[in-house]
Amino acid sequence: MKHLVLIGAGSAMAQHCARLWVAREPMRVTLVGRDARRLQPVADDLRVRSPASDVAVLAADFETSHGVDAAVAACVARGPIDRALVAHGWLVEQPACEQDTQVCAEALSVNAVSPVLFAEALARHMAQRGEGTLAVIGSVAGDRGRQSNYVYGAAKALVDRYLQGLQHRFADTAVRVVLIKPGPTDTPMTSAFKAQGRRLAPVEQVAADIVRGMDRGQRVVYTPGVWRLIMWVIRHLPFVVFRRLKI
Repeated sequence: MKHLVLIGAGSAMAQHCARLWVAREPMRVTLVGRDARRLQPVADDLRVRSPASDVAVLAADFETSHGVDAAVAACVARGPIDRALVAHGWLVEQPACEQDTQVCAEALSVNAVSPVLFAEALARHMAQRGEGTLAVIGSVAGDRGRQSNYVYGAAKALVDRYLQGLQHRFADTAVRVVLIKPGPTDTPMTSAFKAQGRRLAPVEQVAADIVRGMDRGQRVVYTPGVWRLIMWVIRHLPFVVFRRLKI
């Protein structure tokens, strides 16, 4: 039975990915989050969908290296990890970061440092095993700094560069490293965007793209795919033009 680990399993993207995976075959699933009680409904849902799957919940400290190492060690104790998705994050509002340095620090910790620490700990296990697929959810926001979300974007850019290095490290091995770059997606984290009438991608579509990208071991997965073109244009706009855009 393959072992799937979801870090930040309370996220809508992670939950929908898990549903797709257990629908294909029974799996050993380890759900990792800050609050085990909030993950119980997720675990119960997966057990109903796949009674043959072995689903467990693990509470973890996401903010310290010791907590991250302990969480990954507990996951490994349930069996070698075949597939891991690091999915936690916080869509912080840019004005809040500008007005409060503590908020800025927390945004960088949650969206950059914590995912990188989890990825490094998981990568260590997969390197020792000699195989596995590791994916981390970044964002299209990391492709170019923009006035509307540059602290969040900077955190995602750090994840992007880190994973580039990890991909280089494992280039000639059976370990696959996948960077997921979703555009705005219809999840509880983007409820404010939805209230503003902004167009959001269905989380089911994004989850399907993530699962497909991990199956293929793609290096980078933009989802929906149109964001690859959109961000190519934004990245290549001359600054003299870009500076006039209110994005």
